[in-house]
Amino acid sequence: MTTTNYQNIKVRKHYDVVFPIVNAVILILLMFVTLYPVINTVAISFNDGTDALKGGIGLWPRVFSVKSYQSILSDPAVYQAAWISASKTVIITILNLFWTSMLAYTLTRREYVLRKVITTMLVLTMYINAGLIPNYLLITKVLHLNKSYWVYIIPTMFSCFNMIVLRTYIAGLPEALVESARIDGAGDIRIFWQIIFPLCKPVLATVALFVAVGSWNSWFDTHLYNASKTQLHSLQYLLKMKLATTQASANAAKSSVDALSKSTKTTPVTIRCAITVISTVPILVVYPFLQQYFVTGMVLGSVKG
Repeated sequence: MTTTNYQNIKVRKHYDVVFPIVNAVILILLMFVTLYPVINTVAISFNDGTDALKGGIGLWPRVFSVKSYQSILSDPAVYQAAWISASKTVIITILNLFWTSMLAYTLTRREYVLRKVITTMLVLTMYINAGLIPNYLLITKVLHLNKSYWVYIIPTMFSCFNMIVLRTYIAGLPEALVESARIDGAGDIRIFWQIIFPLCKPVLATVALFVAVGSWNSWFDTHLYNASKTQLHSLQYLLKMKLATTQASANAAKSSVDALSKSTKTTPVTIRCAITVISTVPILVVYPFLQQYFVTGMVLGSVKG
C-alpha cells in the first residue's frame, strides 16, 4: 500500500467519524429551534395569567395554573363546537378524497376524450376566482346553505389542487396494472377500487392531512354563514370569540393591575396559548397514523408481483 493510499484511507476514516457528529449536532440544534416555540406555548398556557404578563417564561411554567384551560373547557358550548368541528372534518376529508380521487383517475384515462377539456376548465378555476362576494351570494342566495350544517360540507367536497396532485400520482403508476386487470375482465370501477386506490395510499394520506388540517382550522366560514347559529359554531370560531372576550375584559381592567389579578387568573396571553394547545392536539394525535403512508415506494415491484 502506497503512502498516498494510506493517507486517503486515513482521511476517509476521519470524515466517517466527524460527519456523523457534526450531523447530529446540527439536527439537535434544528430540533431545539423547532420544539422551543411549541414547548414555550405549552408552558405559558399552564402558567398563572397575571404572572405571565411579566414575561420571561421558558420551557417550564413559573407559577403553575390550569385556570386558562378551566376557563375554556368549563363552557358546555366548547364540546358542542368540538363535535361540529370533528364531524365536519371527518366528513369533508372522506368526501373530498372520494370525489377528488375518482375524478383524478378518470382524467388519467387516455380513452376519455374530454379529459383535456375538463382538466383545462378545472385548472382555470385556480387562476380565475370571482372573489368573496360572489361566493357569498352563491351560497346564501342561490344555494341557501347559510345557517345550516351543509355549508361546511358541500362547498369543500372537491379541491382542484388536490385533484392535480392525485392525477399526477396516478398517471405515474404502471399502465400494465390496468391492462392486466382489463384482460381479466375488470371494469373501471373495479380497477379503481381494487388496484389504483390501494396504491394511492401515500398521496391519499398526504391529501387527507391537508384537507383535515384546513377543515379543522377553518373559522371564517362560521363567521360568514353561521355566526347567528350558536349550535353550529365550530371550535375554532368559538375559541376565537373567547379570546376576543378575554381581551375585552383585560382592556377593561387595564387601569389597575390589582383589579385584574383579583378578577381573573387568566389573561389574553395564557388564553391564546391554551387555545393553541387545544386546537393543535387533535392534529398531533392523527398525524402519526398517517405518517406511515408518506413513503412513496409502495409501487416498486408491483408489476412483477
